[in-house]
Amino acid sequence: MVQFQLIEHGRPGVWELVEKPLLQPDAGEVVIRVRYCGLNHLDLWMEAGALPVSIQLPRVGGGEVSGHVIRCGPDVDHLKPGMPVAVQSNQYCGECDFCRVGDHSQCLNSRLLGVHRDGGFASEICVPSRLVHPLPDSLDLAHAASVLLAGSTAMHMLTDRVKVREGQWVLVMGANSGVGSYAIQIACSLGAKVIATASSPEKESLARRLGATHVVNHRNDSWPAEVRRITSKKGVDIIVEHIGGSILESCFHCLARGGTVVTCGATAGKDIHLNLWPFFVKEQRLTGSYGRTREDFLRTIDWLLEGRIRPVIDSIFPLEDAMAAMAKLRDGRVLGKVLVAP
Repeated sequence: MVQFQLIEHGRPGVWELVEKPLLQPDAGEVVIRVRYCGLNHLDLWMEAGALPVSIQLPRVGGGEVSGHVIRCGPDVDHLKPGMPVAVQSNQYCGECDFCRVGDHSQCLNSRLLGVHRDGGFASEICVPSRLVHPLPDSLDLAHAASVLLAGSTAMHMLTDRVKVREGQWVLVMGANSGVGSYAIQIACSLGAKVIATASSPEKESLARRLGATHVVNHRNDSWPAEVRRITSKKGVDIIVEHIGGSILESCFHCLARGGTVVTCGATAGKDIHLNLWPFFVKEQRLTGSYGRTREDFLRTIDWLLEGRIRPVIDSIFPLEDAMAAMAKLRDGRVLGKVLVAP
């Protein structure tokens, strides 16, 4: 089998394509022939060594995997060779207090695919069978891979961490991103009025195609004022945020009374300054969101099958061109998801 593995951190890091022996599953594990693997900013943070965890190199990146089962270990009953499947990237233990009540995103022993263990930038991957979900033969596996991490992250944000109600104003930051592109669709499906941010005409067009009725440019310092104008000075009820830094600070300038900013990332910076006076006077909320539960993951697949969300694929690269795929994501030249196809 072939793996695309990181051997030295950097921006960009040093990667190599290597041949390895075929993987053999232990009890409760399955080996999957990877058909598609989605790229995410998590892969860039892993590449740069910018995550607050120790990463053992070499490491195979990639956490958004679809493919076919090819080998099953002992004690695996619900999966058979040949089945098309999807893999959940946050590998929860199933035994801690949080897992016992279904709050898998808070698992005390969680391991991330492509970070703590080798991921989908490979022709094969070995994972615990409890994290593998069968898919219908009719589903395009490229479509599946495009929603598994980014789509379920957005689903967790808008149906778990906050509850979108019909008629609410929802602002989605970064319409062209994986999380942003699915958050627009999920919020629209739940009956919200969606404003999105975009930094180019192409990204604005994508936001509108996905359902946003208004688009503002977050590179223009006056964008919060534009959001307030669109909402007749009320502000938005919910903001889906995954950028961090000064962008997160600016979100509170257009958040309605009683509104919530739900955030899942810090691409532009981890440290922020928050003016507490208007924050508590207006009874606003800042809510963190991390990963997804099993329920979020399965709901995302169901919504894809029902047509309530549709895949947003920018481009697909063969595994041997994964460096070019990483560079495209690193440079911000994407509209939706970039996939590699081993």
